[in-house]
Amino acid sequence: MAKDKLIGVDLGGTTIKFAILTDQGEIQQKWSIKTNILDDGAHIVPDIVESINHHLDLYQLDKERIIGIGMGTPGTVNREMGTVTGAFNLNWKTEQPVKADIESGTGFTLTIDNDANAAALGEAWKGAGNNDDDVSFITLGTGVGGGLLANGKLIHGTVGAGGEVGHMIVEPDGYLCTCGNRGCLEQYASATGVVHLAQNIAEEYVGSSKLKKMIDNGEEVTSKIVFDLAKQGDFLANKVVDKVAYYLGYATAIMSNILNPSAVVIGGGVAAAGEFLRARVEEHWTKFAFPTVRHSTRVKLAELGNDAGVIGAASLARITA
Repeated sequence: MAKDKLIGVDLGGTTIKFAILTDQGEIQQKWSIKTNILDDGAHIVPDIVESINHHLDLYQLDKERIIGIGMGTPGTVNREMGTVTGAFNLNWKTEQPVKADIESGTGFTLTIDNDANAAALGEAWKGAGNNDDDVSFITLGTGVGGGLLANGKLIHGTVGAGGEVGHMIVEPDGYLCTCGNRGCLEQYASATGVVHLAQNIAEEYVGSSKLKKMIDNGEEVTSKIVFDLAKQGDFLANKVVDKVAYYLGYATAIMSNILNPSAVVIGGGVAAAGEFLRARVEEHWTKFAFPTVRHSTRVKLAELGNDAGVIGAASLARITA
């Protein structure tokens, strides 16, 4: 019997997404379960094992057809050992033997990598990257993550810190980052960074603005609200978006000048602002990009949405099969 199915797992702090795909990357079934982080995250791996086994039985899928399981996870991943450390949003306080436990529980080979790397693989394979070997991916969410593909392979670096694009310094001596440095991209282009910028710019702004009024009144302001108000013509909100686009354009140009990918793909929740944000990022990117890069690399929006993680995770199993 031919092995022609992949299983992708996208492990997140609130939800675990699963998919069964063909070896060509087409999703055939997908489902999700809540992430149970109680008891130091001790339930997470058993829940993954149980859910995979249950759904294979439910779909009456012969296990002989499974090529393997790929998984994207938060935290620092030791890909050779298959362990995860530092995944604090999962309540994993010690090193977790994820690969060994999932393989023993399912009988399938597991390949594991960082969640941003998995999403990058998904977009490169089946999304905006058009299955090219050189694609750079940046994801804008609560933080800023990324994954860099060069010559068809993810850049991991010596100890797995390759592709930490959120920690490029874009504002020397700027906002303090959780990593301990100052001025990281994450502090200016993440969902929380956008709000921080809005609050700071509002302090110095004296004109009329709904955004300023909301901030001055202590109302809840989110990155989505900032972008929505900018689209409606709010002057202050547009100043904030311009600043965010400047930092993103600068950072993605650095990535492009080093790697010259076919595309820099922007994804994540903040990127839901769509072409309104992409066009402004590209405007700044063009100013900073090396001339040859400017004419060979494209700034694009991610296309797969929430499916990027499971598709990319599944491709991990395909690559190592």
